[in-house]
Amino acid sequence: MVNALEDPGSRLVVVVNGEGQHALWPDHCAVPVGWTAVHGPADRSTCVAYVDAHWTDMRPLSLRFSMERRPPVE
Repeated sequence: MVNALEDPGSRLVVVVNGEGQHALWPDHCAVPVGWTAVHGPADRSTCVAYVDAHWTDMRPLSLRFSMERRPPVE
């Protein structure tokens, strides 16, 4: 059996969770609770390009927000 996430011919969607983390998900599967489809369905390379363009900071949103509220370190 071929893994849909690794098969270049699979139709995928890009999903995002509440922390802004992105993942690829097979189009034929229900989106997991806590995740929202934001792109696709599309081929794997298109979905990977979307993730590369839109998930540029790997830190979870909660960490980014807490770091923005801290005073700068001198």
